[in-house]
Amino acid sequence: MRDNGGAHHAEAMSLTDIVQCLEEEIALGRLSPRERLVEDDLLARFNVKRHIVRQALAELELMGMVTRRPNRGATVRDFTTVEVEQIYFVRELLERAAVEAMRLPLPPEVVRTLQDLHARHCAAVRAGRLREVFRLNLKFHQTFFEACGNGPLTEAISQFAFKAHAIHAYTIGDPNLLARVCKEHAQLIKLTRGTNRQALIDLVAKHKQPAKVAYLEASRRIEGHLEGTPQLSRRGLSPTPREKPASRSATRAKNAGSRRPSVTAAAKSHRHR
Repeated sequence: MRDNGGAHHAEAMSLTDIVQCLEEEIALGRLSPRERLVEDDLLARFNVKRHIVRQALAELELMGMVTRRPNRGATVRDFTTVEVEQIYFVRELLERAAVEAMRLPLPPEVVRTLQDLHARHCAAVRAGRLREVFRLNLKFHQTFFEACGNGPLTEAISQFAFKAHAIHAYTIGDPNLLARVCKEHAQLIKLTRGTNRQALIDLVAKHKQPAKVAYLEASRRIEGHLEGTPQLSRRGLSPTPREKPASRSATRAKNAGSRRPSVTAAAKSHRHR
């Protein structure tokens, strides 16, 4: 797949386009947890005014994908192991409630829509079109949970799904896990034609586990590197590529201690073992 994620745009992009572009890059792992989102870089890349970039970052922060701090700018959000467990605990509660509220079997028109999205999603997987894979997967789950008929509940499910975008980045490019997603989507559609509600609840809970497990494994390996390293907190960050290099003396002092590797690097190392 051709990646134009970092390309500069000759024409100014809309606010919605910028938010969607950055959202996709976080979900696809092209922007890593704790990576800085520098306003000047985004201004040049998207050819827009500063207030548009700041509004886009504010929207991503509301979605739970970006963290902004005064005088420190914006970074892609990262999560501790506790935060991941808490997010997925709430997601499971919300999604279980949605399935319990559904009338089974689902209406034929909803099933047909799910079948169409599933076929397009699988085609995108086979072709390696990951941006399309990401969007169709979101639409598939949105359509499924909307079948519960409870708007506020569906909205809450979507909000917690946004928070998990960076977590999904560790599995969205894995061919084996993508094949598993396609298989489980097909199983889900089959269950919506019947009345086995508990089997549907169990499948929905199982479906989220690979991304959660991959992120937690990477995060725990990182936390293991921090044991016995007093100069770094457990949330301490190693400098990003865009930061100004430290002085030689400061660099020698820092190199004497252990540095926290990025979550992405740890995940990639684990995959190639």
